Amino acid sequence: MRRREFITLIGGAAAAWPLAAGAQQPRRVPRIGFLFYGSPGPSPELDAFRQGLRELGYIEGQNIVIEVRYAGGRIEALPELAADLVRLKPDVIVTPLTPASLAAKRATSTIPIIFAGIADAVGSGLISNVARPGGNITGLTSISADLGGKRLEYLKKFSPQISRVAVLYNLNDRANVLTWEELEKAAPALGLTLQPLGVKGPDEFEGAFVTMTRERADGLFGAAGVLTFQHRKVLVDFAVRNQIPTMWGHRQFVDAGGLMSYAVNFYDQCRRAATYVDKVLKGASPGDLPVQWPTKFEFIINLKAASALGRIVPPTLLVLADEVIE
Repeated sequence: MRRREFITLIGGAAAAWPLAAGAQQPRRVPRIGFLFYGSPGPSPELDAFRQGLRELGYIEGQNIVIEVRYAGGRIEALPELAADLVRLKPDVIVTPLTPASLAAKRATSTIPIIFAGIADAVGSGLISNVARPGGNITGLTSISADLGGKRLEYLKKFSPQISRVAVLYNLNDRANVLTWEELEKAAPALGLTLQPLGVKGPDEFEGAFVTMTRERADGLFGAAGVLTFQHRKVLVDFAVRNQIPTMWGHRQFVDAGGLMSYAVNFYDQCRRAATYVDKVLKGASPGDLPVQWPTKFEFIINLKAASALGRIVPPTLLVLADEVIE
């Protein structure tokens, strides 16, 4: 082999070495943080999100990693859990409900955050504009805070004699406070007086129930959130035991034996959060992705709960229901 041919051969091989080495390096697997208000164990919210990822071709443990942090129903635990996720430097953080979303926002201004089930994204201070959120955060809103009038209307249709409605809500949950404010605006048009039952923990439930009984509320609205989700069976049982017609802020309460709920499908919003994750992983900026509003709300009635109250659901209300649980 001539000297010039040998040098050309060696040079070409050397130039190919970096390409070969790069081809052998494994692709980095995206890491997703999931900041969750609940406790370790079965989670319809997390299952729905995983389903959404699978529909888009992401398989946990193969081409995506999910880091979950559980708050165990304690809002005060969320800031440290959010900081813990940020230290892992995930590609994106998913945050169902307002408290987790606010905690994540305070923990990072650079890592993309995708929220789901937010009652009022602007009112809670998460974003300033739903069409163009800006910054590092976007997602799906439940607009739960805007449903006050319809919720009270359905409660009144179930029991026309109702005049005083107690409202159980978490004072530490910004979404719950916004929900209370919306109910307060809607009540006068329906001839209803509202009785606020603001609580900060499960140890205050009993006192709230005593107050409600003493002031003779004849209806109840139970706001959905971190605190009430965790103790929904206790709350539902109280309403049934005391023969109080109740409208709940999420179908989980009806599944637990409650009378009625009117809300967006929260699990579906968790599933659809995966579409935002997919866009971010493909290079989209969260601040450029408009917040999605729900297109459908579900009115659920539990006939067994109505029977326990000694009531028959009016036919005019039954025809409005999206689902009737028998």
